[in-house]
Amino acid sequence: MYFWDKHKTITSYYELLSGEVCDRYGLTQMEYDILMFLHNNPHHNTAAEIVKVRKSTKSHVSTSLKKLENKGLVERIQSKDNKKHVEIILLDRAELIVAAGNVLSGLTEEEKHMCIQIFDRICNNAEEHLREYKEKTNENESLDMKSTGNHLFYSQLMEKEQD
Repeated sequence: MYFWDKHKTITSYYELLSGEVCDRYGLTQMEYDILMFLHNNPHHNTAAEIVKVRKSTKSHVSTSLKKLENKGLVERIQSKDNKKHVEIILLDRAELIVAAGNVLSGLTEEEKHMCIQIFDRICNNAEEHLREYKEKTNENESLDMKSTGNHLFYSQLMEKEQD
């Protein structure tokens, strides 16, 4: 329970902090989340990667990126080699927002890295368990369907014998 109690505290703090930052800088939650994501994951700097990693919808990410670009917080840079590859970079104006919304302030780089590693391990364990559960549920549903099918077949066979 310790982890979940602390998780609730961190989540509540994040919601409060992000809400204050969004209000102060006139951002939507999605815009704020994208800024923070780009800051914390500079190697995932395309719209497609934001959609994939954050599990967001393409339309929400696209709309938010356009608004962030119009506000002068991000810039899209098209690759010279591949016209479809567009990288997104944070501009200096975004750094003030990122600093205001940093829930990890006060931690050393090593402590931040350690937190991320541990949280990644917890998430990977959870994803693996959920995948196994889903596979097991699908197997059970398949067995139930076979069992139901066999039961129906047997019932029909018995009815024919009685005729």
